Amino acid sequence: MNADIPFIEKKFEEFNKLMFAGELHKLPIEQSNAKTFLGQCVFKIRRLTNGKTEKYDFRLRINTRIDLPEQELEDTIIHEMIQYYIGINQLNDTSAHGQIFRQIMDAINVRYGRHMTITHKVTKEQREQAYDKRQRWHVVAIVEFKNGKTGIKVLPRIVPRILNYYNKIGAINSVSQIKLYMSNDIFFNRFPNSGALNVTYVDRKELQEHLTDDEKLQCDGKKIIRS
Repeated sequence: MNADIPFIEKKFEEFNKLMFAGELHKLPIEQSNAKTFLGQCVFKIRRLTNGKTEKYDFRLRINTRIDLPEQELEDTIIHEMIQYYIGINQLNDTSAHGQIFRQIMDAINVRYGRHMTITHKVTKEQREQAYDKRQRWHVVAIVEFKNGKTGIKVLPRIVPRILNYYNKIGAINSVSQIKLYMSNDIFFNRFPNSGALNVTYVDRKELQEHLTDDEKLQCDGKKIIRS
């Protein structure tokens, strides 16, 4: 299910009474369209006059882009409520999911039959679900390296930025060749679109399933021509 604000607020109130003795104050709850996380408890930090720091302005963000089973969605809310509890009580944990977090999480799992884990990361299947499924045209640079690796870069459809990337990446000693394609395959929606001089390494066989020679662009470093 995809959570809405009333559902999250209802579950927050329910779990607050059940698991946190009603100690958690209401906080702003936001829906997130992120591809990389299921939930977040975010806050600001300020330094006090005594030199110590204090966490404040807490907000709860729950992903509504990914369709989760209800129990996993509830576990996500509880997971972030634990973070909120630790933060609002200014407890110093050993890490983001340190000893204090684990103790509270384990106790809730055992007592209430929950299935929370410290990883709390988006799975591969959930990432696939989160990707934009709309067809759109991309300029795709395929970078072959001398060590056998293959990298991919989705570029802005702006000729000077494409040429800048093509020339600078192509000049790197470890690069054996760079090819440009024009594709509207939704596979490429998952990659960041920018002119940054980097690549994302991909499996060459999987990549070839989403490219055809008909989409190849010709480039001599000064101009680009569609084949």
